[in-house]
Amino acid sequence: MNLFSNIWNHPKTSAAGLLIAVASVGGVLSQQGVTLGKVGTGTVVSLAGALATALLGLLAKDPATGSEGASRQGSTAKLSAWMLIVLLVPLPWMQGCSAKTVAQDIVNWTPSLQSAVATVDSTAAILAPADAPVFAAATGGFDAASNLLVVQAKAYLANPSASLLAQLQTQIVTFQQQVNASILQAAKIVNPASQQHALAAIQGVATIVSAILSLVQSISSKAQVAGMASKSGIKFAAVEPYLNRSDSARIVAAHYGEPVEVARAQVVQTEQMQIGAGF
Repeated sequence: MNLFSNIWNHPKTSAAGLLIAVASVGGVLSQQGVTLGKVGTGTVVSLAGALATALLGLLAKDPATGSEGASRQGSTAKLSAWMLIVLLVPLPWMQGCSAKTVAQDIVNWTPSLQSAVATVDSTAAILAPADAPVFAAATGGFDAASNLLVVQAKAYLANPSASLLAQLQTQIVTFQQQVNASILQAAKIVNPASQQHALAAIQGVATIVSAILSLVQSISSKAQVAGMASKSGIKFAAVEPYLNRSDSARIVAAHYGEPVEVARAQVVQTEQMQIGAGF
């Protein structure tokens, strides 16, 4: 009964949750090629997602005045943040994003990626002597992988061609697999302090690599994404227990200049998207 009373007592929040669910499910269906039929030049799934987003906007702008408005200010702010989850996140199923725009977003991530890799390089020095070589061996390929990815991202931005996209697809999956393997190796470190430092350092790289993978997915066909996923031997489910979503959310929030609550939802949605695609 509490479930139904909560829905009745908080209809606006409940409606927002339902609309977010519609947009999220619609995104997953679109990524898997499920259309549910055509509507003009679009599909039923894309129309449902667009309507859900529009209605979220209307809900977030529902006015309130006087003492009632003051008491509802906090809840309205929270609802606005939920609306921003749908409107701001660069999700792979977003339509209307050109290859050039996505390529620029990928390039924009590269300074943060290089900084995160530099942090990994310096982390071995603060680990226990027995753990430093294990960590160094697990992350030894990060510098070369990140440098190649940066070069390819800039090349694709300059010339968004099919051949350069194919190189970008291969490299981001290769790097993702290196990162996943390093997480599993770091998790085997017995010293608690060393393990914490090691996983935290790798987490920064993992978050950015995941964001770039998501962006590459958004400009790849369904067949191309399936091909990328087939090369993903270490799946997200294997490394998920060792990841800290709060840390990932802070990285994403800082990059896009948005609230951490929005970034946290973006991180979860991106994870679900990649799991659904087979990563």
